Amino acid sequence: MCETVEAGVPDAGAPYAELRDFEECAGLALGSPTRFGNMAAPLKYFLDSTSGLWLKGALAGKPAAVFTSTSSMHGGQEATLLSMMLPLLHHGMVLLGLPYTEPELISTVSGGTPYGASHVAGAASDRAISEEEKKLCIVLGRRLAATAVKLAAR
Repeated sequence: MCETVEAGVPDAGAPYAELRDFEECAGLALGSPTRFGNMAAPLKYFLDSTSGLWLKGALAGKPAAVFTSTSSMHGGQEATLLSMMLPLLHHGMVLLGLPYTEPELISTVSGGTPYGASHVAGAASDRAISEEEKKLCIVLGRRLAATAVKLAAR
């Protein structure tokens, strides 16, 4: 008999998130490379498996932020970030972005959007993260952590 579907999580390789990780998190930073202005298919596949968490309201009220990377400046960063936000909104998560009070959001000529952190990696994925991109990533992470602490104290 031929196996038509691979196992959910391989025994070795890069770390994977499981449904339990989502359920137990205090806050969620969700990232994906951009694929034609959308999140990568494996992330979409995983998010499609979260209906049980949705039915329990397991993610409702938890803070979340999204981030992405593209090959080119106009590779669909904002569309990708928005595509990742939609299922999180359905789960009732509290979405965080980057405010324009961050000067790097206005001055960047690479990645960084009000919807979340982003990086322009270049066609060969060889472009280093810019100082503006790095700063915006740190700001978003700090906002997420601070919000998680505040919400946990309720």
